[in-house]
Amino acid sequence: MKNSSKEIVSWALYDWANSAFATTVMAAFFPIFFSQYWSYGSDSATSTFFLGLANSAESLIVAAAAPVLGAIADRGSYRKKLLILFAFLGAVMTSSLSWVAIGRWQLAMVFYVVANVGFAGANTLYDSLLPSVASEKNVDFVSSLGYSLGYIGGGLLFLINVLMYLFPSFFGLADATAAVKISFLMVGIWWIVFMLPLIFFVREPEGEKLSVRRAVSDGFGAVRKTLVSLKKLKHTALFLVAYWCYIDGVDTIIRMATDYGTALGFPSSSLIVALLITQFVAFPSALFYSFFGHKIGIKRALLVAIAGYAVIACFGFFMTSVTQFYILAVCIGLFQGGIQALSRSFYTRLIPEHQSSQFYGFFNMLGKFAAIVGPLLLGIVTLVTGEQRYGILSLILLFAAGGILLHLVDEKQARDDISAFSGSE
Repeated sequence: MKNSSKEIVSWALYDWANSAFATTVMAAFFPIFFSQYWSYGSDSATSTFFLGLANSAESLIVAAAAPVLGAIADRGSYRKKLLILFAFLGAVMTSSLSWVAIGRWQLAMVFYVVANVGFAGANTLYDSLLPSVASEKNVDFVSSLGYSLGYIGGGLLFLINVLMYLFPSFFGLADATAAVKISFLMVGIWWIVFMLPLIFFVREPEGEKLSVRRAVSDGFGAVRKTLVSLKKLKHTALFLVAYWCYIDGVDTIIRMATDYGTALGFPSSSLIVALLITQFVAFPSALFYSFFGHKIGIKRALLVAIAGYAVIACFGFFMTSVTQFYILAVCIGLFQGGIQALSRSFYTRLIPEHQSSQFYGFFNMLGKFAAIVGPLLLGIVTLVTGEQRYGILSLILLFAAGGILLHLVDEKQARDDISAFSGSE
């Protein structure tokens, strides 16, 4: 039975749990620490290239594994088990960053890449549980609730970590470096503790309950079958390509914003305050965007968010002051939760429910393949030109392509295609 309040809240709390990694580690302290501590002695363009390389390596691994992972989860009722496995992997590797010494950028990259694999792999399974937790009527709200709790939960821990960073002596720490290292450990613990409600209260959707070996074997076959299925589900496939384009720009901005600010010479404290602004603006904005989407239509709301991000990329190119960086942080917060939550819930309408893990595997795969191109493109353009501004500006092309392709997606036709596809199985 769907719509159990306990199950919905327990599912959404996983966003609260893992968003600490996205904020404290991915968006804030890892890029700053990587460029100023682990890459000590390198110039900013070189460290930006290495950071883009690390993000791209993680994305390639997850992109290759996501469809097979989703298919295995569908075949053997392993969604929760695999989610827990990947989440623990991410939490342990994140905590391990606490012990990486200065100048050891290679080891930091390895831990970070593996932590990202855990984070993204768990997200594939987490997303695939959405259709079994929420009904079609409230799926947009439930998806937005998850992102909203993620922003407020990740923001609360991030606020504590920022205070530790700014006032280390108050917390009994030697300096800001010690504060950052302790923050990595805290994120790992936070991640595990707040995923417990999902473990205990979210049910594993019914499946065939095959053995692991049979599920793996069938999973590879299911990937091939899904690729064939997408030929019949043309509007689903079209949305996936559109998503691939626009989420590339979104992920790149999220991952590289603090590194960009560092390259412009903004102080670390200002960059961290900007990230806090984004978190707490994004919390109400994600919920508002669900309401906004129902007023004007989910697809139209997504197109507005894509256009908003294109403007953000333009603004970033001309940015010269910390005040402008704060304005940029507010703008990102207005659209970030909305574009992520509504993309996830809109996709739910375009796929067969009984194959949700499998199709969400492709959803996350394309997102990750996009994230291979975005950070690497930004890094290469920066390395070649010696100027990060041109890398940011290039993201406009991705938003334009994504918006045009999304405009061509017909939700009604997609539903008809799913009915015909399900009836032919």
